[in-house]
Amino acid sequence: MSAAHLLILGGTTEARRLASAVAGRPELRVTSSLAGRVARPGELPGEVRIGGFGGADGLADWLRTHQVDALVDATHPFAEAISAHAAQAAATTGVPLLALRRPGWQPGPGDRWHPVGSLDEAAALLPELGGKRIFLTTGRLGLPAFAALDGLHFVVRSVEEPEPPLPRHAEIILDRGPFTVDGERDLLRERRIDVLVTKDSGGAATVAKLVAARELGVPVVVVGRPAPPPGVPVATDVGDVLPWLDRAC
Repeated sequence: MSAAHLLILGGTTEARRLASAVAGRPELRVTSSLAGRVARPGELPGEVRIGGFGGADGLADWLRTHQVDALVDATHPFAEAISAHAAQAAATTGVPLLALRRPGWQPGPGDRWHPVGSLDEAAALLPELGGKRIFLTTGRLGLPAFAALDGLHFVVRSVEEPEPPLPRHAEIILDRGPFTVDGERDLLRERRIDVLVTKDSGGAATVAKLVAARELGVPVVVVGRPAPPPGVPVATDVGDVLPWLDRAC
């Protein structure tokens, strides 16, 4: 009997952990798919493909051609398009689909959070908060939403060099988590940050900035994550995926 084929739509810590957790199973063949937006993604166990599929129809064709038995969407919580494509492709082909999503962050005592629904809403809110120096940690692809805010100075942190359009007054920091509370506290102080802007990505790798902001009383604009596609079951931990795989395959 041939091994069942699992396709992981990855690019996250959770996707890497899942691939590692199932790599030693002889009954499973694992393929991790990466979008290719990060130049050096690191090694992964199993097979790896890089690049897009060409929308939901292209993904459905790939699932059929490569005889995929189970699909796990472990992409970033804000990768809304690929998650929608995965749901459509799974419905078209009948391949079981599970979304793996790390839990979102929750505000605690002392936090000064301003929840918003989108990057555009975050950009519209910033002038109202009164701060002039903004620490922007929303990823390089979201910077155009802030490009028209000429009266503000942005400290932009990104894994890869961002491309235009950018805010006129932007200082770029290229760095990758995990980050420490001490390091984030020092950054907020040294750059004299008035407001932090972040997506609700969840996870431990970048939560230190929220702790540092709380300690220093820095307001935080938090962009809420999109809901998963309707009807797609969600797991919040790699351990919850394994019994689902046993049933699906």
